[in-house]
Amino acid sequence: MRDPSASGAAVDPSTGSGQVRVAPRGPISFDDAQRLASGLREELGRAIIGQHGVVQEILTAFFAGGHCLLRGVPGLAKTLLIKTLAQAVHLKFNRIQFTPDLMPSDIIGTEVIEEDRGTGRREIRFIPGPVFANLILADEINRTPPKTQAALLEAMQEYHVTASGRTYDLDRPFFVLATQNPIELEGTYPLPEAQLDRFMFNVVIDYPSAAEEHRILALTTGDEEPVIAPVATASDIEAMRHLVRDIPAASNVIDYALRIVRASRPAGGAEDAVPAPVRQWVKWGAGPRAGQALVLGAKARALLDGRSVAAPEDICAVALPVLRHRILLNFQAEADGVDTDQIVARLLEAIPAP
Repeated sequence: MRDPSASGAAVDPSTGSGQVRVAPRGPISFDDAQRLASGLREELGRAIIGQHGVVQEILTAFFAGGHCLLRGVPGLAKTLLIKTLAQAVHLKFNRIQFTPDLMPSDIIGTEVIEEDRGTGRREIRFIPGPVFANLILADEINRTPPKTQAALLEAMQEYHVTASGRTYDLDRPFFVLATQNPIELEGTYPLPEAQLDRFMFNVVIDYPSAAEEHRILALTTGDEEPVIAPVATASDIEAMRHLVRDIPAASNVIDYALRIVRASRPAGGAEDAVPAPVRQWVKWGAGPRAGQALVLGAKARALLDGRSVAAPEDICAVALPVLRHRILLNFQAEADGVDTDQIVARLLEAIPAP
């Protein structure tokens, strides 16, 4: 697969294409998918100590074709995690450090006019920015102005970017892991709810346990570094994503996801069975995209767990990362010390699984 952002790489402005498409492969079998997922976990485990729940959620979103918002304090291996993932699947990785002075062109790329020394003819050449990679770490995305945030979010949603009126496609797979530091909030630009909704999962990474931190100290202060072996290719990942969508979800599983989402809306009717905590503390509930993320995430989780059918417990397992950034609380919730994780827990208690 060609690296479109390598030195000297150009994009043909006549076609607007900055992409050499991933070579298609045949459908991947269920057994091959299991071996791929197992090998990927093993390679990630060589570099990442602990954080099994975080790894599971990120892999779930990755194979479901979504993007992740990762919230955690500095030093918890966020960069190492996605860099190791890129090595294990043999994909191009770029890190973008978001700052207040970052411009959209710093992410997307820019067009320059060049003169051919032989003919004297001038032509426009597009120099791709760091977004032209398969895996992107958008570090501290809330530290840059909304205009720059929107440039990345267009790429996340549309899988292309626009520069000077021309559209440039991105390579597949394309996966964004955006981070936010929950401690330092001064001088930041919080993502609006409409933009937060573009992230499939909101994953919270916490401190490791004492035993895990002991292993981290022992391994990272030595002279040896873990060697990560590629276990998949871009075409393998695309085939896995197609297989995830082929995982069946029964009507009662889809109905369960629907009831959870509709119950998160305080203005819902009697048929939505809105629980009292939602009416008391929630200003706006989750939209239809949350239901899509619940079902698709449940399918991906079932595949990662070695099951060929999505079940209600898969909906429960992905409900927290899917909903925690899609539910907007009111001032009463803030005064009462209630957070969205508690609301999601109340929702799962109030809506019985089939």
